[in-house]
Amino acid sequence: FSDILRFCKTRRMLRLHQISKLATRHAMPSHMNGLVHQTRLRATRLFSTPATTYPPGDEIIGIDLGTTNSCVAVVQGGQPTVLENSEGRRTTPSVVAFTKDDKMLVGDPARRQQVTNSKNTLYAVKRLIGRRFSDIKGELGNLPYKVVDNSGDAWVEVKGKKYSPSQVGAFVLQKMKQTADDVLQKNISKAVITVPAYFNDAQRQATKDAGKIAGLEVMRIINEPTAAALAYGLNKGGQSGKVAVFDLGGGTFDVSILEISGGVFEVKATNGDTFLGGEDVDIAIRDHFMEVFKTQSGVDLSKDLVGANRFREAAENAKKELDSATSVTIEIPFVTPAGDNFSYEFTRDKFDEVIDDLIIRCVEPCKKCLKDAGIDRSAISQVLLVGGMTRTPKVVETVRKFFGKEPSKGVNPDEVVAQGAAIQGSILKGDTKGLVLIDVTPLSLGTEIVGGVFSRIINRNTPIPCKNEQEYTTVKDMQTNIAVKVFQGERDMAQYNQLLGEFALDGIPPLPKGVPKIIISFELDSNGVVHVVAKDKGSGVKRSLKVQTKGGLTDEQVERMVKEAEIMREQDNASKTYGETVANAEQTISSSKDFLLEQQAKHGDKPAFIALETAVSALSETVSTVQASSPGGVEEYNEATAKLKEAMEKVLAANKGLYEVLG
Repeated sequence: FSDILRFCKTRRMLRLHQISKLATRHAMPSHMNGLVHQTRLRATRLFSTPATTYPPGDEIIGIDLGTTNSCVAVVQGGQPTVLENSEGRRTTPSVVAFTKDDKMLVGDPARRQQVTNSKNTLYAVKRLIGRRFSDIKGELGNLPYKVVDNSGDAWVEVKGKKYSPSQVGAFVLQKMKQTADDVLQKNISKAVITVPAYFNDAQRQATKDAGKIAGLEVMRIINEPTAAALAYGLNKGGQSGKVAVFDLGGGTFDVSILEISGGVFEVKATNGDTFLGGEDVDIAIRDHFMEVFKTQSGVDLSKDLVGANRFREAAENAKKELDSATSVTIEIPFVTPAGDNFSYEFTRDKFDEVIDDLIIRCVEPCKKCLKDAGIDRSAISQVLLVGGMTRTPKVVETVRKFFGKEPSKGVNPDEVVAQGAAIQGSILKGDTKGLVLIDVTPLSLGTEIVGGVFSRIINRNTPIPCKNEQEYTTVKDMQTNIAVKVFQGERDMAQYNQLLGEFALDGIPPLPKGVPKIIISFELDSNGVVHVVAKDKGSGVKRSLKVQTKGGLTDEQVERMVKEAEIMREQDNASKTYGETVANAEQTISSSKDFLLEQQAKHGDKPAFIALETAVSALSETVSTVQASSPGGVEEYNEATAKLKEAMEKVLAANKGLYEVLG
């Protein structure tokens, strides 16, 4: 096929149908159909204007929407085929640019002009998707383009026009869709899109929005490590075992443990760091280069946008070269207006030193993932490397040391995720049979109950899709409504988790407290989207909520919640105990008052009632006092809890004494 294309380019003679005949003259095995399509497509680009409309196609393509690069694939002849873009590349830079004449560029053309048009070139926008502006302020110094606050969400602004991260992602997805349309000569409308395993509900929703904006019906959102394992498993012909997927891409790090058996791919656990990847490595190298240049010339380029971008480009190129070389010479001419040049020999050893702090951050999520899966590292049969950063020798060495075995090199780290997404699309279409994918939710879901306690309804690492429910009741007599707050996180106190949404269930029949039975059910669909229903069993009254993107978690918040859950466990326990004690105290007050009124009605006023009345009043005053003081630290919580318990003991003693007096 390369000979055919070379001949076409030099002679400019063959008609399109002649190209097709040459490409299909001999009988082709089914798995080569993709090459035939590619040949026809590239011939079409040489000799004609591409068709603007294609007949509808029923294929479901797989798209890896990456931080740095994106990739699209489709299953043909039972095997996933990666599709080349209009530049003849199998991956497309996730870069969008706007030129002086307001023309939009996507992919390679956008990347080529990035250094000279940095303010109007958007890259790594995936790191902003589904995030609040307040959570990314610390990262703005590393971005040459403008990030703005749009109703609390992080958006980008180019030439005075605002774009949501979903819109920017949609521009890249449109490029991927156009690639598929051109290669397959069909109008493709359905896709499976991958996301990092540790993406939260808001980010998954925003990714679905991007697909919709791009003109695609998103059939499924699946996790990147899971997609990689799916492609690996199909390639291995159903081989069984426990597999660890180590996915270090341009912007995120994920690790997942899967068990593959009889065509079933079951995710046991997942963990990660949603702000760790090749972009961070590039910045670390860039900063090192700029520090060396400052030492050489005395010039500080930290405020020079163009200079910083030139060093960043050199950093990325050096990173790639050091995948195979032991050293690389960096040459950047005319760095300053005065004509200062930068020349520096960057060795593999120095490279490893510069990025060591970043790579070591991969280890702890791996430990947590194994612990959550209940699996010893010795039980892992294969370790798959996914993402461009896994070509770095330092990363390979870290993985080898941690898992105690050589990582598998049987997959292309840049393409395997898109291939897995295409396989999932083929499964949904019914063309690929005998494979079942069982993924998990990365964070617990639940609601707030009395005392501010987080009541988990769906636990972390539960297989999805899933549904679970719990029964609750009212805490006051004649209560006719309850507030249902939906939280996501790992803290025991609801206020420290992320509020996804809230609604009120009204119309509950007025009954004594504890009588109504309220069923709250949580459902997590195959895309990881949350649906909540609250229903009163007696009356049938119900309300529901589909959690929307706005107000959802940010990737930084997800990571922070898990870390804080471990660091702040002691405070959580104290706060939880305090909350439960307050609830018990209020219940004790209510029950004691009811008992007192009942006995007074039977026996009239007696001196024995005074002790109970006094104790109940003291407990009520104690509850009011500790709630007004708003305890916040461990010591404060413990002190308030002790006061409540002491006051409750006096009430219980008074109750006991009254029972004895009245017989």
